[in-house]
Amino acid sequence: MNILLVLIPVTLLIVLLAVALFFWAVNHQQFDDMDSPAVLPLMDDEPKSANPDGKAENHSPPEKHP
Repeated sequence: MNILLVLIPVTLLIVLLAVALFFWAVNHQQFDDMDSPAVLPLMDDEPKSANPDGKAENHSPPEKHP
């Protein structure tokens, strides 16, 4: 029974800390943009190398004609 004298205050402290962290995150706009992070991996990257005229280089093998 004596363990309850320790566990109840520790639990209340953890709950208060979690509530404080939640409100800190809301006040610092951590939940404003929930759609962009999910779409970022699906977006195409820009070409890494370009010719001096601004066109991207084609690294595919040349086509063979019979």
